[in-house]
Amino acid sequence: MLIMVFQKFQACVEDVKNLKQTPSNEELLELYALFKQATVGDVNTDRPGIFDLKGKAKWDAWNGKKDTPSDKAKEEYVALVEKLIAAYGKK
Repeated sequence: MLIMVFQKFQACVEDVKNLKQTPSNEELLELYALFKQATVGDVNTDRPGIFDLKGKAKWDAWNGKKDTPSDKAKEEYVALVEKLIAAYGKK
């Protein structure tokens, strides 16, 4: 089961790069947060400074996944990518 989740996650990491349309900023932040939580775990850096708006948004999204187990984050990432593929299609 874990191997299947990992393989599906790896496939989705590649598939998301081939969407016909760029996802919304909210979708991109969710993808980023789930990917980081799945691969790194809980946020392990300081929150970026006041002038780094993009960095703060990414950090906040990732921090919002705090305490989510890696396998759960991978499953959620896969589900989101599948939803995006259904919505936008693949190249």
